[in-house]
Amino acid sequence: MLHAFLEYVEQQPREVMQAKLGTLRYVFASGEALPPQHVARFQRLVPSLAGAKLINLYGPTEATVDVSYFDCEPGEEYAVIPIGKPIQNIRLYIVKEGTERLQPIGVAGELCIGGVGVARGYLNRPELTAEKFVADPFAGGEAGYERMYRTGDLARWMPDGNIEYLGRIDHQVKIRGYRIELGEV
Repeated sequence: MLHAFLEYVEQQPREVMQAKLGTLRYVFASGEALPPQHVARFQRLVPSLAGAKLINLYGPTEATVDVSYFDCEPGEEYAVIPIGKPIQNIRLYIVKEGTERLQPIGVAGELCIGGVGVARGYLNRPELTAEKFVADPFAGGEAGYERMYRTGDLARWMPDGNIEYLGRIDHQVKIRGYRIELGEV
């Protein structure tokens, strides 16, 4: 959708876009990995028209949609767009695949989510719920942080405290925003 929005902005006269986007303050990108070229295009077109900021969000449905954010700063050139840092009441962990061992900065592992936004599980799918929604070993019994969701996403901590999304651990793919398990096709 961001791509379509930017195409539309490019095709319209500047004065028309200034009038239409004059009250725009934030644009939130979520659902797919945000390519650096979209961010560069946004920064070239939109802030000069409306002063709006681009925010990259990440999060699966199993954790109330968005769990992290990254402010795409104007004037910055990005080789990769991080998924950012956790939002309030959410904890993000990167663990060695198949374990509960936390990975150090820069080392890839499975992204796991803890906090009040984590769902109870999958409806009528107890086996999958038991596999993906596990007790949070890092919560120390704190209320609201009992469960942890194992996303199946590969990520790593960056030195600045942001998280970089690296892809999937399994064979799941996304087509037009829909998650597809290739083994189920």
